[in-house]
Amino acid sequence: MSSLRETYESLNLEPKPIRPHILAAATVVFGDDYYAGRRETINLSGFVQLNKWPMPGFEHRVDEKGHAELETELISAPEVGIKGYSYELDDRIQVLSNPFLPNSGHVRQIVPGKNFPAEFYIRRFGILETSTLRLAHRNVIDIYGVVDSIPPYKKPLTGPYLGSPRGDGPFDVVQAPNVVRGTTLPEAWYPANDDNEPVGLTPTVFFAASAGPCMSMLVDPSMIMQVSLEGQIEVEVDGRTEVIELEGDYRKAAGTEILLFGPDKHDEGQGVLAQMARVAMVGHNEALGGRVMLRASWPRPSGGTLGDGTEDSLSRVRFPSELHIDAEFELVTPHGNLYAARPAHVAGKLRDLEATGSELSMVGADAPLVTTDGTVKARLTGVRLAMRDAHVGETAAVNI
Repeated sequence: MSSLRETYESLNLEPKPIRPHILAAATVVFGDDYYAGRRETINLSGFVQLNKWPMPGFEHRVDEKGHAELETELISAPEVGIKGYSYELDDRIQVLSNPFLPNSGHVRQIVPGKNFPAEFYIRRFGILETSTLRLAHRNVIDIYGVVDSIPPYKKPLTGPYLGSPRGDGPFDVVQAPNVVRGTTLPEAWYPANDDNEPVGLTPTVFFAASAGPCMSMLVDPSMIMQVSLEGQIEVEVDGRTEVIELEGDYRKAAGTEILLFGPDKHDEGQGVLAQMARVAMVGHNEALGGRVMLRASWPRPSGGTLGDGTEDSLSRVRFPSELHIDAEFELVTPHGNLYAARPAHVAGKLRDLEATGSELSMVGADAPLVTTDGTVKARLTGVRLAMRDAHVGETAAVNI
């Protein structure tokens, strides 16, 4: 064995923040009773800033047993945070770092003298906001994971779990490498005062331990498209075809978020990869019990391609260009959630990166919609999504 002992000094990290895109999920229970409240797993995404050694004020050390460690901090700023759409609230929900408390942590060797795999740890103090609520929690939420690089980017189009569970839980969570999660849950959130301190003894929201226990992973897309959508899906229920009109506004963290990864961002050779990271479109259908929402799966990534596959960079894509995505759809209904048993292939021509005016339609076989135990309740037989207002850029600030 080599006697060379690594420390993080060998990585020659730059003394500047990491400002990546983040994909996240949280299982939220609404109300003051954790056991009887309305439970929902919400897909979130956004923009974070991670300050770290060798920036001023952060240390690198090696302990007496040979473990190297570097200090980190998740900072707060108006544009920094994660956001998603809540079906239960019919509202945008966003999670921010509490600017009055330190969101500090470290990257630490697991094996002395070997930089990776490493322990990633953050003591998280959060603020939760909707259009009508501002909440804080009393205890720290410990965020933990195992990473194999700095920055710990997740491979494009890969999922957060070691496996693909179906449902919103409760179930055990086994996260993949480069995915972190809250380990001190459930945690109650209370109304907050102007100093972001929890007030009173009656909570409004809980974060649950399953199925999305404050999970997050950093990704490195070339471009991020946040797009309002309107359109329709066709669902066969009890032998009858139901046409459901749906819409979602990206300003409410609804619609869709599509990530584009140029060849410099993945290891699949040439071509541009695409991921439909979030979907939230709401409509109404009596056969399914009333208000419904089409969403993208958190455990199963909705991946695909943009272009003809020969491009050596995103800038080489010629428009109009084919966008193909194997969408892992789920349908939220008042009587329970339904999960597509197989991907729905949606495709269309993207007019340009501004996206407005482009359409995606389902191509090929339909998809059974099943309960968590695999019982078929309906079939997804058609999808048509029209792209409307869009915000496209290299970052997705939470205040967009």
